[in-house]
Amino acid sequence: MSWWSAFRQDVSKYQTRNGGGALKQVLTEQGLWALLQYRMDASVYRSGLASPLKALVRAPLIVWRKAVEVATGISIPCTVDIGPGLHLPHGGLRVFNSGATVGSDCCITHGVTLGVSGTGARRGAPKIGNRVYIGANAVGVGRISIGDDAVVGANSLVNRDVPPHTTVLGVPAVVVSERGSEEYL
Repeated sequence: MSWWSAFRQDVSKYQTRNGGGALKQVLTEQGLWALLQYRMDASVYRSGLASPLKALVRAPLIVWRKAVEVATGISIPCTVDIGPGLHLPHGGLRVFNSGATVGSDCCITHGVTLGVSGTGARRGAPKIGNRVYIGANAVGVGRISIGDDAVVGANSLVNRDVPPHTTVLGVPAVVVSERGSEEYL
């Protein structure tokens, strides 16, 4: 999928959640600023361009990324793998480790960190499934998997796998419900 198609799905998700036209979303939503920059930079990073040309094209994108990080608090390296339709509501800090993976049609609210942790085989970054909702100030760390349609409650620390279609909450997070993310997304 092209970066443009993925970004259009991101914008569509914002339109569905917020109402209003695409231009309004792109001009007013900080999450879309970060996603536009990420989609363009990731596309160039993964392209087959020769290294010198790739470096030349990426240089202004890297400067733009830093400007977006300062303005929005959202840090998404080009090496993160993000599916289309991501929703980053509200302003505020979000940090994605360079090895993290995020599926399609997810919602990651403010204050969330997807970070590296662990030792040995458990060292790594989270893999987030499709249609996952992650509440405010939640932290996912280590080589963990958060299953499709899961919910991570606000202020939770996820350091173990989360089964699909469940809700987890707490420090450390534990399953509190067999209800999935449908009502949140």
